[in-house]
Amino acid sequence: MSTAPTGRSSVWHPFTQMALFDAEPEIVVERGEANRLFTTDGRSFIDGVSSLWCNVHGHGRAEIVQAIQEQASVLQHSTLLGVSHTRAIELAERLPSILPVGLTRSFFSENGASAVEVALKMAVQFWRNAGKPERQRIVALEFAYHGDTIGGVSLGAPGKFRDPYAPLLFEPLRFDSPYAFGMEPGTTLAQATQRSLESLRSLLDEHAQETAAVIIEPRVQGAGGMIVSGEGHLAGVRRLCDEFEVLLIADEVATGFGRTGEMFACNLEQITPDIATLGKGITGGYLPLSATVTTEQVYANFYDENNERTFYHGHTYAGNPICAAAALANLDVFANEDVIGRVQQRAALLESLLQERFGDHPQVGEVRQQGLMVGIELVADRDSRTPFPAAERIGAGVCMAAREHEVLLRPLGDVVILMPPLSIEEDELAQICEAVAHGLDAIPGALLSG
Repeated sequence: MSTAPTGRSSVWHPFTQMALFDAEPEIVVERGEANRLFTTDGRSFIDGVSSLWCNVHGHGRAEIVQAIQEQASVLQHSTLLGVSHTRAIELAERLPSILPVGLTRSFFSENGASAVEVALKMAVQFWRNAGKPERQRIVALEFAYHGDTIGGVSLGAPGKFRDPYAPLLFEPLRFDSPYAFGMEPGTTLAQATQRSLESLRSLLDEHAQETAAVIIEPRVQGAGGMIVSGEGHLAGVRRLCDEFEVLLIADEVATGFGRTGEMFACNLEQITPDIATLGKGITGGYLPLSATVTTEQVYANFYDENNERTFYHGHTYAGNPICAAAALANLDVFANEDVIGRVQQRAALLESLLQERFGDHPQVGEVRQQGLMVGIELVADRDSRTPFPAAERIGAGVCMAAREHEVLLRPLGDVVILMPPLSIEEDELAQICEAVAHGLDAIPGALLSG
């Protein structure tokens, strides 16, 4: 008799302490349909974090699956190093129609972290090509996260994601995050936003002549705990970059393709970065692909018939035609359906559900939301903002308990993350909220203050 496969003896899971993983019931996913994942033992779960923030239209969308199958039968892979193929050309020509105005040149990679690496190298070489090699520092937000490659980890916030690798990393310049909940009680989002911009101004006033670029996660700092900036933060950062003549990199890997209620977070304040990084949802979350997209000004800086300003970077599977075909089919769904309107409607409903269920909950310090990106910050006591002991892993416990209500979630410390597919149904949103509430009820009483 055959048994269902298990990964316990072979798979080393990312961002996972395997000793803890092996002590928990294992979930082995076999297939996906719409907004659910189905396991080998016959259970189904709502995909409450979009399979790590990337699934856009749900699992098994026929248009995307068909595009993948058709392309796989024609051309599986062809390099982009000095050679083109039709799908990469079509995608590069189509992306500017949905991106902030002025982003026109696409450099393809396979994942978001790689797209960030490309952006960093482009920014530093941009100034070298311009005769200003001293401009090589990168400015990043406090609590930043930009992936797990060396450049991305360098930009990331100090802590367990970064500290073990310190000998390999460079040090960015950092400015204050607009994280109001992490400031003194009573700080408003507007005040936190203004403080962040003042911090950036002060930093650039001192360091602009050695700075190549400022990099931000626009509007929402994802892995930092779903930190949502206030209105005017994006536009303010853009103005300061213009004033001090430094490049602006917008990392839209997590925020892009409808998550925030607009196609891209930069659209929320109608700004155009000099460089944008795209990933996760670019293929609808079906295949690995990313893009670093620039303005004509940045592209022209590398254009040189004498071959002295070439951008020496490239990955084997960059712009893979099957992945590009999936991305084009993903864009077709956006073009043929009012996906953004649906997100805005679902986001309003989710806001109402969150307020109703957690607005006064004693273990919920704050709920942060932008579109269908939500962070629920858990505390031992709401009034004092007393955190739970980190060793208790309360966020993880809440998410494990949510599985009893058929919802898969993954926390960031003691911030429970909700980021469902954009195709999420109204009753599924209600089920997600009830699953979180069930998890909160499972917190041991001995850990609760007051």
